[in-house]
Amino acid sequence: MQIECHQCSMDGGGGVRDGSSDQPAGQPTMTTVSRHFFGEDLNDPAFSISIIENMKEEYGLFVWPCSVVLAEYVWQQRSRFSGMTVVELGAGTSLPGLVAAKLGSDVTLTDDAGRYEVLENMRRVCELNDLNCKVIGLTWGVWDEPIFSLCPQIIIGADVLYDASAFDDLFATVSFLLQNSPSSVFITTYHNRSGHHLIEFLMVKWGLKCAKLFDGFSILPPNKASGISGNIQLAEIVMDGNYLDEATDKVSPK
Repeated sequence: MQIECHQCSMDGGGGVRDGSSDQPAGQPTMTTVSRHFFGEDLNDPAFSISIIENMKEEYGLFVWPCSVVLAEYVWQQRSRFSGMTVVELGAGTSLPGLVAAKLGSDVTLTDDAGRYEVLENMRRVCELNDLNCKVIGLTWGVWDEPIFSLCPQIIIGADVLYDASAFDDLFATVSFLLQNSPSSVFITTYHNRSGHHLIEFLMVKWGLKCAKLFDGFSILPPNKASGISGNIQLAEIVMDGNYLDEATDKVSPK
């Protein structure tokens, strides 16, 4: 599929970037629109998602490789996502959540409540793709009103395990949401960096367990895998039934 744009180039995840910009003439291009294609036939994809990216490093509004892997997993698990209630944590450019919405999920996109420019960009991306997703500020480890209204069947998060200082707050939030929705699952992609002992410790602390863990590249088609480097893991995390039983025993009358 050909795209007419100014200064187009391939991005790192198999998408196509449009070098259009909102910057004044003569200023370096800071904003691009990348298109990401999903489907078995490269010449006739099922659909595409357009993402507004801001190349100013301080904003962090990029489509990171973990997001590409998770979005592809959502596509490949499309029958599982259809009609489900989905929350994306740390959504940023929101590619996985937008794919879920395209597949018929009821999607809520979230990011840190203080990242106003990110939340506004998420709303713009939803409009660009004609998708009706809810966008809310949700800061991990903070029990503000928005978190109590969420009862997701599936929680997703791409590259949310990158800052070790935020792991505890992330797992606290994930544990709360999973307990709010019995049989729900948290699906995340992350770079296999140091800090895994901390991840394992905090999963035990918050009553979580890993139900599935595998190499993220194993699900990528060659055209997407060729543009990505690193060691990316995909994990499905659920509540530990033993932890819930113990918690119930502590509060049950003897």
